[in-house]
Amino acid sequence: MSRNVGVIGLGAMGMGVARSLLGAGFQVHACDLRSEILQAFVAAGGVGCASPAELGAQCEVVVTLVVNAAQTEAVLFGAQGAVAVMKPGSVVIASATVAPDFAIELGKRVEAAGVQMLDAPVSGGAARAASGEMTMMTSGPDAAYAACEDVLAAMAGKVYRLGSAHGAGSKVKIINQLLAGVHIAVAAEAMALGLREGVDPDALYEVITHSAGNSWMFENRVPHILSGDYTPLSAVDIFVKDLGLVLDTARRSKFPLPLSAAAHQMFMMASTAGHGGEDDSAVIKIFPGIDLPVAK
Repeated sequence: MSRNVGVIGLGAMGMGVARSLLGAGFQVHACDLRSEILQAFVAAGGVGCASPAELGAQCEVVVTLVVNAAQTEAVLFGAQGAVAVMKPGSVVIASATVAPDFAIELGKRVEAAGVQMLDAPVSGGAARAASGEMTMMTSGPDAAYAACEDVLAAMAGKVYRLGSAHGAGSKVKIINQLLAGVHIAVAAEAMALGLREGVDPDALYEVITHSAGNSWMFENRVPHILSGDYTPLSAVDIFVKDLGLVLDTARRSKFPLPLSAAAHQMFMMASTAGHGGEDDSAVIKIFPGIDLPVAK
């Protein structure tokens, strides 16, 4: 297998995807603003590119794993954007979490340039990205799927096809983010109450993860709190953005989301207090009168 595949954005998810594609035998090109991250990927056997345009000119499939809509716009249509130099019939797999309306318009613009697109946000965390086992929530025309089925299979354990229209994948992703953000916020609230009441935090974690109150986010994020390590895997500001997208989408149809709104305010409070770049579990730092575990 020698297809040329590009990954734009080597963050926690992007690096995992790039490495899993390498492991599947693809010739993987990558682009990232951080030279040290790009060099680490080159050392692992990848091809480094100085710009999205350099990458797009060499690749049949380009995966964008950047933070938001603005970065997606820049890497695809900016001064050094990939789309303008991609060969007709190539595919963009657009995997940032964005508003569904943006995904719809992006699809139209990509197709107008003679390139195909899948609206394809992802979930599962860095570990599943690296093992090729993450979940993809995808939508787009059949021809786009046919042109990159092998790439999708190498990237993900589950590829959900949610329709032929761009935007459907992004709608499902923001609903997932609604649940993820609320679960992280309520996990922090539960641990904060336990600390306030003098419950041993390690014992509390052990009990909850074997009881009905458990959730994937509680089990995954609370260890960050217990260790006092807020190195970001997914940052507080990611949920400021993503829950903002959730609320914006619902607001357009005047649909109430009271729990999402409360969780969004919690992440906003944490960000305003200076924790926006920390791990999203740092939302627990908004609670007064508790002694948090510290890193050893």
